Amino acid sequence: MLKQHLSHKLLQKLSPQQIQLMKLLQIPTATLDQRIKEELEANPALDEGEENEEIVDEETKFAEDEGKEEIKDETTSDDEFELDDYLTEYIEDDPTSYKLKVDNYSADDEDKTVPIAVQDTFHEYLEQQLGMLKLPDERQVKIAEQIIGSIDDDGYLRREPIAIIDDLMFAQNVTTTEEEVLGILSKIQHFDPQGTGARDLRECLLLQLRTKFELAEETEDLENLPVLKMAIKIIGDYFNEFSKKHYQKLQRYLGINEKQLKHAIDEVLKLNPKPASGYKGSGTRSTLYIVPDFTIVNRDGELELNLNSRNAPDLRINEHYKDMLKTYKDNKKAKKSVKSEKEAVMFIKQKIDSAKWFIDAIRQRQSTMYKTMYSIMQYQYDFFRTGDQKKLRPMILKDIADITGLDISTVSRVANSKFVQTEYGTKRLKDFFSESLQTDSGQEVSTLEVKKILTDIIEAENKKKPFSDEKLKNILREKGYNIARRTVAKYREQLNVPVARLRKEL
Repeated sequence: MLKQHLSHKLLQKLSPQQIQLMKLLQIPTATLDQRIKEELEANPALDEGEENEEIVDEETKFAEDEGKEEIKDETTSDDEFELDDYLTEYIEDDPTSYKLKVDNYSADDEDKTVPIAVQDTFHEYLEQQLGMLKLPDERQVKIAEQIIGSIDDDGYLRREPIAIIDDLMFAQNVTTTEEEVLGILSKIQHFDPQGTGARDLRECLLLQLRTKFELAEETEDLENLPVLKMAIKIIGDYFNEFSKKHYQKLQRYLGINEKQLKHAIDEVLKLNPKPASGYKGSGTRSTLYIVPDFTIVNRDGELELNLNSRNAPDLRINEHYKDMLKTYKDNKKAKKSVKSEKEAVMFIKQKIDSAKWFIDAIRQRQSTMYKTMYSIMQYQYDFFRTGDQKKLRPMILKDIADITGLDISTVSRVANSKFVQTEYGTKRLKDFFSESLQTDSGQEVSTLEVKKILTDIIEAENKKKPFSDEKLKNILREKGYNIARRTVAKYREQLNVPVARLRKEL
């Protein structure tokens, strides 16, 4: 049985403008200009450049127009009343045109961009060497090209031979065998840089060692030959023990002393675990430049915060669209307007509204970012003045949200993927947020301070007898930081520091 009933609910929904602002807050300065270009292309009512037209007070101008307005016809619709208000607002007084930049830069400043050199890619470099193989027929050339195309950007071949055979069958209509693929691969593995085409780290190191051994034989380098021979045996037969740094086992298996083992391992440590990085002209490795969103300058002990606004150009409403509205208004007063003109004006209104929302969102983005970063700077004032990581205070998102009056999610969006340039390097905003830890004296310190002290202890340790996590815990407790061993292990992993056994050196 169907029944009708009324219910009263309180819902919270985000408007399209709020969603747009949240998305813009997440965008770093480096990609903001691309987002603005996309909006300029999508919305013809949005224009780039400074506003030359003098801004008139909205209320005064609206009152003047209202006093001069002729008595409207009785058939005038509500839409026309709304449109009249709109025309007055956007033609006579355009509140959306303003500068989005701060005057941090002169108009005469050079636009310094880093030129990008056009170079051959790593794979093109390998294909150039393919001509020196002198393969007997076109069929084997296609197989070799398929193998080169399957090599990763770091120089490894992680695709199985059977998969390469299938690729050749379907894409090139070439039939081959696993033995033939491996035979051609062995020739490609002699290409420069050394280690190219290896299927794992062990094979990569062996390829480089064998090349060095062959060169030592040719040059009759009798001093290095036994060392290289021992290194090849270690990697070839005892790679698992080598990777786990079981040095005593290696000495026992190989029947050598510690000095001989050290010489052999030193040869291995000279090798390149990523062969493609040995090609200096590799176009596959793009250099990433960090564009700071904020700059903090210390001027005689006083910190000055600047927002990077170079990627936020001045925006305004397109003059041509405003002229179209003026023409419609003049025709309306002269009773010459037609229905098609009204439809066009309604379309223009939508575009101008969209442009206004976007300009306002950019303005709010700049304001919110500055407000948030200023609060962070004040909260971590001692660090920004001295650069000492030990002076970083415990700070969570809620602390900044309480100061700025913004929501925690808004602060999180501002801190995400943003960077600040200081006298002590360019830092991520997220790095300033940390939990608190209480010392034996009852003082609250940042976990970042504990990690910095932990790093200093590990760097100063004797690498022949590195500290275990238990020993690190005891040292930190002696310094007044009462933390558990598992917490030490967690911080060590966050710092990408391996366990004591893997930090051991001969």
